[in-house]
Amino acid sequence: MSNKTVIIGGVAAGASCAARLRRLDEKAQIVMLERGPYISYANCGLPYHVGDVIKERGALLLQTPEVMKARFNIDVRVGNEVISIDRNAKKISVKKVETGEIYEEAYDNLVIATGSSPLRPPIPGIESERIKTLWTVPDTDHIRNLVRNGNVKKTAVIGGGFIGLEMAENLKEAGMEVTLIEAMDQVMAPLDYEMALLLHDNIRRNGTELILSDGVNSFEDNGRQVTIHLESGKFVQADLVILSIGVRPNSQLAKDAGLELNERGGIKVDSFMKTSDDSIYVAGDAVEVTDFVFGDKTMIPLAGPANKQGRIVADNIAGLKQSYDGSLGTSVAKVFDLTAAATGANEKALRRRGMEKGKDYETLTITQNSHAGYYPGAMPLTLKLIFAKKDNKILGAQIVGYDGVDKRIDTIATTMRLKGDVLALKTLELAYAPPYSSAKDPVNMAGFVAENVIRKMVSFSDWDVKADSDTFLLDVRESEEVKAYSIPHALNIPLGQLRSSLNKIETHKNKRIVVFCAIGVRAYNASRILQQNGFENVLVYPGGARFYQSTHRAEEVDDSESDLHQGVSDMGDSISSKGSDDETCNCNCNTPTMAIQLNCTGLQCPGPIMKVFEAIKEMDDGEVVEVRASDPGFARDIESWCKRTGNTLCSNTRDGKDFVACIRKGVGKGGRESPLSESGRKVVDTPNGKTIIVFSGDLDKVLASFIIANGAAAMGRKVTMFFTFWGLTALRKSQKQSVKKSFMESMFGAMLPRGTGNLKLSKMNMGGMGTAMMKKIMNDKNVDSLEDLMKKAMANGVSIIACTMSMDVMGIRKEELIDGVELGGVGTYLGEAEESNVNLFI
Repeated sequence: MSNKTVIIGGVAAGASCAARLRRLDEKAQIVMLERGPYISYANCGLPYHVGDVIKERGALLLQTPEVMKARFNIDVRVGNEVISIDRNAKKISVKKVETGEIYEEAYDNLVIATGSSPLRPPIPGIESERIKTLWTVPDTDHIRNLVRNGNVKKTAVIGGGFIGLEMAENLKEAGMEVTLIEAMDQVMAPLDYEMALLLHDNIRRNGTELILSDGVNSFEDNGRQVTIHLESGKFVQADLVILSIGVRPNSQLAKDAGLELNERGGIKVDSFMKTSDDSIYVAGDAVEVTDFVFGDKTMIPLAGPANKQGRIVADNIAGLKQSYDGSLGTSVAKVFDLTAAATGANEKALRRRGMEKGKDYETLTITQNSHAGYYPGAMPLTLKLIFAKKDNKILGAQIVGYDGVDKRIDTIATTMRLKGDVLALKTLELAYAPPYSSAKDPVNMAGFVAENVIRKMVSFSDWDVKADSDTFLLDVRESEEVKAYSIPHALNIPLGQLRSSLNKIETHKNKRIVVFCAIGVRAYNASRILQQNGFENVLVYPGGARFYQSTHRAEEVDDSESDLHQGVSDMGDSISSKGSDDETCNCNCNTPTMAIQLNCTGLQCPGPIMKVFEAIKEMDDGEVVEVRASDPGFARDIESWCKRTGNTLCSNTRDGKDFVACIRKGVGKGGRESPLSESGRKVVDTPNGKTIIVFSGDLDKVLASFIIANGAAAMGRKVTMFFTFWGLTALRKSQKQSVKKSFMESMFGAMLPRGTGNLKLSKMNMGGMGTAMMKKIMNDKNVDSLEDLMKKAMANGVSIIACTMSMDVMGIRKEELIDGVELGGVGTYLGEAEESNVNLFI
């Protein structure tokens, strides 16, 4: 008599196991039990049916019980739930869902493929009928019907994982208002924070409200809507809530049967997917697997591994002895315009293991194009690679971009699976033709850069580096690029002028110098120049200025639309001849003037901006240039460039994959402000920031400066306070700090007041009595103390900068200043003053 295999679960792992086992053993008796109404359906496609991207419901059903019976002679029973396992008798108890009838089924081999279920934690109000999860075909049917019956307009998605992101996109695609709420500070946990920032920007740009670092406290259903009360005290109202906060393994059946589980509920197995019972195997989301990178145990619920595990279980039941060597966790997701992918470990996981960057591992981040830049449609991707210091082993990778992300992450994952190290990436011979890749594929480029890191030819800064007393920022882009976007507090010396301008940065020779360009290539060349001219501590900013811009959106005053940017490659362009006087611009800005048509498709940053600059130089005031570019960063760059150069941005639109802008030279009739307004007004670039130089250390004057600063900040203005000479005393900590000083510096420190508590009035101080009276009156009148005013200023985003030159003269060290104070020089102040229309000296 042939062996009888019973499979519990009929979706990914279960269906894969059943089909493979039949191909291996025609005589085997195979029974597959599924408690739901469907088997072998496309879980990962469910959100796209809600959004009507996948229009036909039947496309989600990969197999039916009838087809499985006809093709594979498998006894498939849907609506049959296994409720217990009797290991001694080798029988299971099964309940028919519709009738409640219970029967027993014997087995020789048992396969547990019960998968996982979405979490529904005990949050008050979570039982509301308006709060749904998406996990099965019936879930999809119900949500799709709700979205399409006209009663749902406002939706909220709780959780920024794969399903949450896909649901947010597809609800938006279905015409809904969408709010995405995530308790952590980022979406998509497999990515490191800075890579996730690229997604945050894109999510918001696609019209979805994104709330981060704010968990759900409770739900309140008023009969019409659900009010989501957040931990911060804020609330969101929605007609429909999709809960997507994680999954738990369906392992209770195994636990009740006495099988060994880990602390997360994963069922333990050996390398052959066999449990502690020789007759029972496990595959899919409920199983504990080996981490392929580190060799320890983990849980990785993904469809790809589940299908492979099901196949391996079938092989072992049939006697082929196949082992499962572990999971890399390779994953990919579409997030509106972008694709995000990861494999192996991220940097967060390494830090949790106690590993240190620079000591145990290195990282690099590069920005490259999906294919040759001179071929139309090249789009940027940002690649982060992590590798071990001791043996160059690839530990993980992450990629975010528009096109070609999936094949690059697959290439790196394959290299890891085949035990190739980071240097193997540069040797890979990958297919190349201009529409598909570059002669040096982004994966090859990652290998080349890693080799330079290993040979100490280049070092990278952290992505969140800032200028301070020990760090000097150098931008080697062309001046027109800087007009489109400037790095705060960075000195701009174009690469071609660097060798002849080394004297300009000689005074910073002993500092850490961080070099920027668009994507890192010119910055690397600049770093080589500097290192060979006696500058020892030179770092390249990872991913270039475009990556910096994308990861520092929250620090920008301008909150207009943004894109992930890309870098320099081969250029080519064509300019058409001028049209007739009555010609109207093709960009539909309705400008009846002759126009130059500038085709910049295929050019990467800084190509389009440089070509606009060259064209504008040759034009007369009032003439218009229509620019078509494929660079996603062009739309934002051209707004900034027009504002800074006094030209008019008439329109800024998207045509398919191209970005089309219409620019009038100078500020002319019919122009609009940039960012664009509905009123058709002229471009205005009037600074509205406020700068305050605090020279005095008198209590009343420092009080006045912070009152003014808080008032300006309350009006939404950018405020910078520059403390110099005696004003620095207000920023000193009240407690003496243990810092090494010369005799003169120590004398200065002893004579200068230490902190706000020791400041005196400029007049009527009267040996301290006047100061005490002032503080008493302020308290009685409920006027904030200076300490409170300073805290409010920092909380309101006021930038407090200590003059490093004055600190050097007066012997004040950074350690003596209160937390939150930035360090800067005269150049920092002057840069802020240029963006201000009020400048006070106190």
